[in-house]
Amino acid sequence: QVQLVESGGGLVQAGGSLRLSCAASGRTFSSYSMGWFRQAPGKEREFVAVITRSGSIIRYATSVKGRFTISRDNNKNTGYLQMNSLKPEDTAVYYCALDRSGDTNWRAYTYWGQGTQVTVSS
Repeated sequence: QVQLVESGGGLVQAGGSLRLSCAASGRTFSSYSMGWFRQAPGKEREFVAVITRSGSIIRYATSVKGRFTISRDNNKNTGYLQMNSLKPEDTAVYYCALDRSGDTNWRAYTYWGQGTQVTVSS
């Protein structure tokens, strides 16, 4: 069993930055790919970014490419999502999740954090 805890969300003006963290319990963090997903009110959960176990493969949603950076530190059992040039349409609850497949489909993921709210004001 793996538990995930996100932090770093908040309220920021458009053009600002936030850094989300995802702390994993246990010693198996490095065995999983880590994904970030988000869900805005009334919308389906959507893929943001994914990084494989070693960090050798990274994928981004088109909407965040060039603005967001996913990374991980397996020694600290922690993953990150650096978000720059934030836009109001980035407002959502952000979730980190772990899965062995590295899929971009949220339905493939086994372990989820509780989510952290990101609000971008215009």
